[in-house]
Amino acid sequence: MSYIIGSPCISTCDTACVAVCPVDCIHGPIDITGAGAEVAEMTKSQLIGKSLYINPDECIDCGACIPECPVDAIYETEEDAIADGEKEAVINNYKFFGLKYEP
Repeated sequence: MSYIIGSPCISTCDTACVAVCPVDCIHGPIDITGAGAEVAEMTKSQLIGKSLYINPDECIDCGACIPECPVDAIYETEEDAIADGEKEAVINNYKFFGLKYEP
């Protein structure tokens, strides 16, 4: 299980969550290894449709990111996200890292 960033992050990509992550597991919206640094160089129109993602293989489920997210986009589990109608976000999160979501 991993924390999941849901649809409120799409087109926002606020990196406050990245700054507090103790294991640097939050990446995107383009670079799968970076810490969202590309966001600083992007315009609002370039961010449209893009999101940050949490690497499920790196996340330690510490929860530090949750209170920092200004748009309340972070779910504690895939199940929580899916229950809130965010199954596509779960699938996209895994897909971003070249993984397949398998419940």
